[in-house]
Amino acid sequence: MYLAVGTVVLVAVVVDILWTTLWVDGGSGPLSARLTTWTWRGLRAMSGDRSKALSIAGPLILALTLAMWIALLWLGWTFLFAGSEIALISTQTGRPADWAGRFYYVAYTMFTSGNGDYTPTTSTWEIASSFTTATGMAFVTLGVSYVLTVLGAVSEKRSFASGVTGLGERSEAFVRAGWNGDEEFRGLDLPLESLSTQLSLLADQHKAYPILHYYHSEQASRASAMAVPIFDEALTIFRHGVADDVQPNPTLVENARSSVDSYLDTLETAFIDPADEVPPRPALDRLQDDNIPTARDDVFDDAVADLSARRRKLLGIARADAWYWPPLEE
Repeated sequence: MYLAVGTVVLVAVVVDILWTTLWVDGGSGPLSARLTTWTWRGLRAMSGDRSKALSIAGPLILALTLAMWIALLWLGWTFLFAGSEIALISTQTGRPADWAGRFYYVAYTMFTSGNGDYTPTTSTWEIASSFTTATGMAFVTLGVSYVLTVLGAVSEKRSFASGVTGLGERSEAFVRAGWNGDEEFRGLDLPLESLSTQLSLLADQHKAYPILHYYHSEQASRASAMAVPIFDEALTIFRHGVADDVQPNPTLVENARSSVDSYLDTLETAFIDPADEVPPRPALDRLQDDNIPTARDDVFDDAVADLSARRRKLLGIARADAWYWPPLEE
C-alpha cells in the first residue's frame, strides 16, 4: 500500500511540475492551479480586498507552490521507501529504518548525496536512492528557474501598466492625451505600437504562467488588471467614438485590439470569469470638452452594445484583481 501511495504522489507532483514549468500552452498544473486559486480567494476573504494585504499574494503563492512541490517529492519518496520494511537499515545499529529514519534519509538524499547514517539494502533500493537524488536536484533547480522567469514577467507586466496609465487613468483621458488640438491624433502611432507589442508578450507570459494574474499591485496605476480595460476601451473610442476623418491609423488600432484578444484568452487558465453586468460606456462628452470630433451618441451606443461580452470580460479582469473599473475620478 505504501509503495502504491508513494508512486501516485510522485507521479502527481512530477506531472504538476513539468506541466507548470515546461508546457507553455498548458498554464498551471492541476495541483498548482488549485493551490493558487484557493490561496487568492482566502487572502481576499481575510483581507477585505485591501491592496496592501493582496500585494503579498503573488510572492506567497509562488513560495507555497515551491514548498508544495518539495513537500510532495519528499513525502512520495518516503512512502516509496516504506514499501519494504527492510528497504533501509541503520549503519550504526543494523536495524530497519523507522518513519523518522525514512524522512531523514530522503531529505538528505534529495538535496545531497546522503550522510551514511542509513543505507539501502538491495540494488533496487540503491537505484531508487539515485532517482531520489536526481529528482530532488533537477526539480528544485527547475523550480528556481521558474521563480526567476515569473519575477521577470512581473516587472514587464507593471511596465506595461505604467505605460498605459501614464497616458490616462481612464480611457477617455488616454484618448485625449493623443489629441493635438489640430484635428488629428498626432504622436499616437509609436505608443500604440509599443503598448501592443508589450501586451502581446504579456499575454504569452500569462498563458504560460497564470500565477502572474495574482501579482497584485498596491497602486492602480501599476496594475495590468486596470491597464488592459483602459487600453481596450480607448481602442473602442478610436474605432467607434471619434469621427472617421480624425481616427488614428486603423492598422495600429486593429493590431492593438488583437493583442487584447490574446490577453483575454488567458483568463480561463486563471479561473477568471466575465462580470455579470456590463460596465458603463465611455463618456464622449469628456472628449467633446477638448473639441475632439465624436461620433453620434446613438451610433456609439450601438457599437458598444455589440461589444458587451468583451466588456464584461474586461470588468471581470478588474474585479478579479480587487479593483473597481471604470474609476470615478478623472
